[in-house]
Amino acid sequence: MLRNLFTALLVTISITAAHAAPRWLNLPPTPTLPKAAQSGFAPVNGIKIWYAVFGRGEPVILVHGGLANASYWGHQVRALQRHYQVIVMDSRGHGRSSRNQEPYGYDLMASDVVGLLDHLKIKQAAIVGWSDGAIIGLDIAMKHPERVTRLFAFAANSDPSGVADIASSGVFNAYIARAGEEYKRLSPTPAAYKSFVDEITRMWESQPKWTAADLAAIKVPTWIVDGDHDEAIKRENTEFMAANIPGAGLLIQPQVSHFSFLQDPEQFSDDVLHFLERGERPAAAAK
Repeated sequence: MLRNLFTALLVTISITAAHAAPRWLNLPPTPTLPKAAQSGFAPVNGIKIWYAVFGRGEPVILVHGGLANASYWGHQVRALQRHYQVIVMDSRGHGRSSRNQEPYGYDLMASDVVGLLDHLKIKQAAIVGWSDGAIIGLDIAMKHPERVTRLFAFAANSDPSGVADIASSGVFNAYIARAGEEYKRLSPTPAAYKSFVDEITRMWESQPKWTAADLAAIKVPTWIVDGDHDEAIKRENTEFMAANIPGAGLLIQPQVSHFSFLQDPEQFSDDVLHFLERGERPAAAAK
């Protein structure tokens, strides 16, 4: 009797696993950050940028995507802090950081990152960026190349036309709802999520507007990276960026979406570590 029940349970588990949604259709929980060696608020460009520092070694700054906060990098901080000094930050108006009346723009947000590095007395750092964070990294590589040692740009776009319609994406809708709850919990202006989204949407609708010539000006070692099931970024735009940045690597991570670093954090972190340690073109090109 018990053996039959056990066998039935195993069959049920197997059937459930076989019909489970693929990882790119899941939005795993937002991780937590480990205990920081240093954290606080940096006065930058008339606002206060929240940051945290982990580990020791060559500096690497992780820049999150739109609507998010630094906690989304929790898995990567744990993997990288054993080898590097890892800095995370909440972008202006995101997470714990404040904002002012200046309109959102990638040039401004790039200058916030540079201002934080100045505050921390860091002359150069590798940049790992996701989505808006990757665009900010590209902007810094263009405008402040002396501050960047390497750039791992995941799920960036070079033009608003490179963004797909995500209105019907269950994963993205879940992310936007979650980001709203996190904003209410963390922000110094917890009731202002709608206006915050409206303001940053205006940036997304008009920026960036980079040409092939703009991208060709990037000289720092760069990988352009995306997930093979990214809901938001059109593959042709990813390939366009990689083709026009001199010497850039192109890496398409398998079985993940715009949220690869949550869906397969080990794969994402291993790719980042490989890039930081070696930095040549990926062995596996786009699939």
